[in-house]
Amino acid sequence: MSVIAIPRSIRERLGDEASEDFATLINDIDLGARKDAIAIAEERFERRLVEETGKLRVDIGKLNERISVEIGNVNGRISVEVGKLNERISEETGKLRVEIANCKADIIKWMFLFWIGQTAVMVALFKFFAVK
Repeated sequence: MSVIAIPRSIRERLGDEASEDFATLINDIDLGARKDAIAIAEERFERRLVEETGKLRVDIGKLNERISVEIGNVNGRISVEVGKLNERISEETGKLRVEIANCKADIIKWMFLFWIGQTAVMVALFKFFAVK
């Protein structure tokens, strides 16, 4: 709060008591003006804050929509890629099954040839030892 110095000429005309009352009146008017200015500034600030908050909410809503669209696009691309990957895995699995089946057939063929050879060797050995 500022101190008001009343000039001597006014003090002499009004007197000490009136001068003090006049200074108090001016201080009260100054205090009221300051309170009014603060209230007006608070109102303006609150109004501006509400406006900016509203704009921010609109921007956040738009951003959420964009994010949702992008997430949908990414999910779609992921689904397509997973589908392609599943097809490729199925193809490779089918090829491996065919290759395993071919290997089994080859193994069985060689097993029979080995058994036939072993049987022939055993028969030959029995004949060779049985003759002597």
